[in-house]
Amino acid sequence: MRRLVGGLDLARGDHTKTVFLAGSGRSGTTWLSGLINHDARYREVFEPFHPGKVGAFRGFGSKQYLRPGDRRGEFLEPVREAVTGRLRSGWADRGGAIVARWRLVKDIRANLLLGWLAENFPGMPIVLLMRHPCAVVSSRLALGWRDNLDETIAQGDLVEDHLLPVEGHIRAARDPFERHLFLWCVDNYVPLRQFRPGAIHLCFYEDLVCNPEQELRRLFAFVGRDFDEAVLGKLGRPSPTSRRDERPSVDGWRGRVDGERLERSAEILGLFGLDGIYGPETGPDPTGALALMGAGI
Repeated sequence: MRRLVGGLDLARGDHTKTVFLAGSGRSGTTWLSGLINHDARYREVFEPFHPGKVGAFRGFGSKQYLRPGDRRGEFLEPVREAVTGRLRSGWADRGGAIVARWRLVKDIRANLLLGWLAENFPGMPIVLLMRHPCAVVSSRLALGWRDNLDETIAQGDLVEDHLLPVEGHIRAARDPFERHLFLWCVDNYVPLRQFRPGAIHLCFYEDLVCNPEQELRRLFAFVGRDFDEAVLGKLGRPSPTSRRDERPSVDGWRGRVDGERLERSAEILGLFGLDGIYGPETGPDPTGALALMGAGI
């Protein structure tokens, strides 16, 4: 069991003192959490929604979806423990501030819960990190990750609320690349539809790499803290979950994705309207995300 390393949490009980960072697996969330907490200002709560690692979340699916109005205690109470600082876990406690007045919760399994989180824990700043799907998918496949697509779309409420027009395409996917790509689409399409512009802070990995000061200033303002130029000195450091030879990069995936897969990616993204955000180019178009935001409200 991992040794508990969380410090004294002076904000215990107050979810508004939590910054919630979400993103798909392999999108750079661990790297970004390290930038946000570059000065150990926050108590770090690492991926508490992992049902196989945190006992309180054993009843959650690996990609749990809940409608915003769901008030079931078996879901509310574990999450309340995590976002108010009451959760202590050998898996989730990863350090940060020794005496903390704020906390940073980072999770790659909570994208489909963000609308529910905002409804049930108002005033908690939520940050969603997006990265080019080909970068995410090629990284997952290189690491041998298995997909959980079947479990994800077995959730009837999720399909009914967001995925009915594309359900047949998702269920027909057999190729591992395509299955992970559909997961990326679901993971990002759902939260975009659940928030109006400005209600959640969108970060794009590529913009953070290419224009770090501008993007970090925006992010820091959203979470309510002053910008500290010392964070810029941490930009080149890989996260603890990166491969040994990996550094923050925007186009390293191109050597792993051939033209046929790039074309197929465009087709699948187009089913969701996500091709307005990411296309054959490396960088994102934020206006494509803004066009989708709030569509499901």
